[in-house]
Amino acid sequence: MGEAVPIKANTVLPARREAVTLRTDDGLALVGELSLPPDREPRATVVLLHPLPTHGGMMDSHLYRKAAWRLPALADLAVLRFNTRGTASEAGRSEGAFDHAVGERFDVAAALAFAVERGLPSVWLVGWSFGTDLALMHGCDPRVRGAVLISPPLRWSTGDHLRAWARSGRPVVCLVPEFDTYLPPTEARRRFGADIPTADVIDFPGAKHLMVGQSEEVLNAIVSAVVPEVSTPLPRTWSGPHEQRQVSIGTS
Repeated sequence: MGEAVPIKANTVLPARREAVTLRTDDGLALVGELSLPPDREPRATVVLLHPLPTHGGMMDSHLYRKAAWRLPALADLAVLRFNTRGTASEAGRSEGAFDHAVGERFDVAAALAFAVERGLPSVWLVGWSFGTDLALMHGCDPRVRGAVLISPPLRWSTGDHLRAWARSGRPVVCLVPEFDTYLPPTEARRRFGADIPTADVIDFPGAKHLMVGQSEEVLNAIVSAVVPEVSTPLPRTWSGPHEQRQVSIGTS
């Protein structure tokens, strides 16, 4: 073990990382990555559903690359992230085309099928913006333990979707920015309170929709929901092997 160094935005901590391909029931191949703890079995699994691809959302969006780079080592989590249909990132472009949260139901199903096939434990969905709609609309599934929703806009989700989660009894944790232009905390409490009264709505003071500057707080909240036995806040320094990585966020 070397001298402890700060964990920065581009710090990549050790993990067993594998490029994966998810196969949908409607015949598409989706680009993804599975990151596992470096030297032990995972305590639980997070499947990351990214923001709106027509506005730059992808598996490398800043919160999700940090989750994949840190949470396997710091919280013993398996992290599965992927590009939904038609979405591109540095990892590549998934087949198909954006389908306004309709055809994406096959993408969510493919991710869950992959998790089951690999025997990944205690699967949680983590949606961010558009990804929260995918989680609410298509993720209320017996294979799913619960959902963490980051900046949920409730754009495509309906009361029926929310009430299905309420009936399931699965936990739903909502991370809501103070200055979210889509669904600020007061409205989030009203909307979720009406249909999922057990939902845990957590305010993020000073934050906006994309949670820039809030990465550590968001990752801590995910860990607290998914593996509450892991102490938070997570360490901000690391004394083992690591690397620094720059990510291209272009869509070519």
